Amino acid sequence: MEREGGISPRISPLAQVRDAGNLLTRAGFTLPGVDVDEYVVKYKSALDLIEHLRAMGETNALLQSSSILKRETVLATAAIYDSMFAAEDGTVPATFQVIYMTGWREHPSQQKAKRRGSATISFHDIQKQFGNGS
Repeated sequence: MEREGGISPRISPLAQVRDAGNLLTRAGFTLPGVDVDEYVVKYKSALDLIEHLRAMGETNALLQSSSILKRETVLATAAIYDSMFAAEDGTVPATFQVIYMTGWREHPSQQKAKRRGSATISFHDIQKQFGNGS
């Protein structure tokens, strides 16, 4: 804020896992499935992280984005990020989530979800039969 006179997002908005499932449903898919893997990547510096984000195409995709980020702002931001988040070995960790989405186009032969409360056995009975998994 002090260098640019305001703030503006510098990466694309992040998707939440629940939003991915809702997106599938709104797009007309049935039986949506969403899974996520989380990866922690260590970088030599925040500048290396920024370069990786650019290479992945994760720069700001918003229409209202402000002008080009000044070099001095990037360097100051990287220095602050390094000082706040660097590990003891000097690397800067970043956590990435990869969201996998599957859905099916509706078809008459597709299985349908059972109505709520139609189960013929309770989870309590299953737990008694097979144990609690501990």
